[in-house]
Amino acid sequence: MKRIFSVLLLGIAIFTFAFSSPALAGDAASGSKVFSANCVSCHAGGKNLVQANKTLKKDALEKYGMYSADAIITQVTKGKNAMPAFGKRLSAAQIEDVAAYVLAQADKDWAK
Repeated sequence: MKRIFSVLLLGIAIFTFAFSSPALAGDAASGSKVFSANCVSCHAGGKNLVQANKTLKKDALEKYGMYSADAIITQVTKGKNAMPAFGKRLSAAQIEDVAAYVLAQADKDWAK
C-alpha cells in the first residue's frame, strides 16, 4: 500500500511539472507602462534603433541568448554596450515587469 501511494504521488508530481508552463514573476500589464516610460524611445514595436539586428523580436532574442526573464532582467539592470543600466532608476519589481512584458510581446510578435 505504501509503495502504491509513493508511485501515485510521484506520477502526480511528474504530470504537474511536465504539463505546467513556467510562471513569470513579473506583471506584463505593469511592464507595459514601465516600458512605455523608459524603453520605447529605442525599442518601439520591439525594434532597436541603436543596433538594428538586436531587436526584441522572439527570433532575435533566441539568437542572442536573451529569450528568458533572467537574461532580460540582467540586461535591463546592468546595461550592456549602448544600452544604459536601469538598475538604479527602476525597482527590481519594475524590471521583472518589463521582462514579462517583453517576453509576452515577443511571443505575439509585438502585435497589439
